Amino acid sequence: MVNSCSGEDVVGMFNAALVWLERSAEEINSLNVFPVPDGDTGTNMLLTMRSAISEASRSTNESASSVARALAHGALMGARGNSGVILSQILRGLATTLDEKECLEGSDLVAGFMEGSNLAYKAVSRPVEGTILTVIREASAAAREVSATNNLGNIMEATVSAAKDSVARTPSLLPVLREAGVVDAGGLGLYVIFEGFLRYLRGEVREAHETPQPIPIELPRVAIGERAYGYCTELMIEGQNLSIDGIRDRLESIGESVLVVGDEKTVRIHVHTFDPGAAISYTTSLGTLRQVKVQNMDEQHEEFLAIKQLPSIEIATVAVASGDGLMEVFRSLGATAVVSGGQSMNPSTEELLRAVESVPSDKVIILPNKHNIVLGAEQVKGLSAKRVEIVPTETIPQGVAALLAFNYETDVEANMAVMKKASLAVKTVEVTTAVRLAKFGNLAMKKGQAIAFLDGELVAVGNSIPRVVNKVLDQIDLMESEIVTIYYGADTESAEAEGIGEALRQKYPHLEVETIHGGQPHYNYIVSVE
Repeated sequence: MVNSCSGEDVVGMFNAALVWLERSAEEINSLNVFPVPDGDTGTNMLLTMRSAISEASRSTNESASSVARALAHGALMGARGNSGVILSQILRGLATTLDEKECLEGSDLVAGFMEGSNLAYKAVSRPVEGTILTVIREASAAAREVSATNNLGNIMEATVSAAKDSVARTPSLLPVLREAGVVDAGGLGLYVIFEGFLRYLRGEVREAHETPQPIPIELPRVAIGERAYGYCTELMIEGQNLSIDGIRDRLESIGESVLVVGDEKTVRIHVHTFDPGAAISYTTSLGTLRQVKVQNMDEQHEEFLAIKQLPSIEIATVAVASGDGLMEVFRSLGATAVVSGGQSMNPSTEELLRAVESVPSDKVIILPNKHNIVLGAEQVKGLSAKRVEIVPTETIPQGVAALLAFNYETDVEANMAVMKKASLAVKTVEVTTAVRLAKFGNLAMKKGQAIAFLDGELVAVGNSIPRVVNKVLDQIDLMESEIVTIYYGADTESAEAEGIGEALRQKYPHLEVETIHGGQPHYNYIVSVE
């Protein structure tokens, strides 16, 4: 058992905690019901920890105190959500008590947890028991009871044991948790982090096959009335002479669940309000805003309830599409989750990760459906504890073909093989309008002219969109094809699309031709030929 930690060991503790948290993120996400049932507490804490460790890895000073300061700064800058902000304050407490010490000892850890608990409570305008706040307070109190030994291992064992018991008791303090039959998500996340610390001190970090054990609860249910949630508003302010107390007081008049942390130059805030504009307008007057994020919590609540009702499945699929029609196509074909995105609005890696973490399976196949989304999707593999595979579909028709080939009754490897094969068997026509004067190869175009791509290659230009569609279809051997599906865009009239479809039926009676409102922006038509 390690009884004293150098700066390198402190980083090792946090890396071990990160690995442990990665394996629990999905479970933590599924628990989140307070203060907002948004199902992303595990992800928020995970990303906050990643930011902390990333900052620490850039530290040139290897003392425990300098590493702790870097961890705290990274956590503050990368804090996500309520739980992430509170976690950053716990790390700040550890940093402020270490002074300039080379090594972290048991007494330092106790002092750091105690100060972290104080800072976390101060950061919240109206602290509520039965949350992560209760867990850090009770765990730090347990650590203090054995602090006389100054034995780092013994202190961490007491901390973990108390945190586990505290998490199990959270439903007895919060009726909303009893109603849901779950423990507090943020509290569970903190317990998992502490357990990761302990496992590092015990030298058990290589046991990669293990996962944290769930904390069982058996409590009576309590009826909870319906409520509205408003908007979760998060941002960072950069300015001069910022007053944390003054900002907190002002935000408390605008909303609730107020969190304000930082210093006179950088302040991070979190507030739930029905008027996010008021919060943003006020904070704009104080300095420069960064990382502004506003989420409709009522919609999150509905999505969360829908997710909670989903049965567990062996393999989940996540598809990317833009346009209400195309998104509905993928849902109707059985995609477990559909992420909004496409041309000029590529979803972030975080958005893809959130979709992966939300589905009720630990095996997930992503269909990017755009060439410049594939790389972002690949990054999710390293961010999720789940097994994530990518079928590198570059177009909507490829994604549809791949999803049609998906078989719930076979394994991931077999599905990957048939889905990739199916996606390569379909041809894709994409028709849009030129935004400027240009020339590619032998084709010259003027701004506003219709242009068409066949499997990503520019092949036709013209003044009439329907004629350009027909021109590119003439380059495909439709006599050997069986199915043509025409997805028309948000700015395209259904009558025009039906006219193109009917002309194809007349010319090629053997073809099965279908026109579907895709609602996609930018592209007047996306055509699939099989």
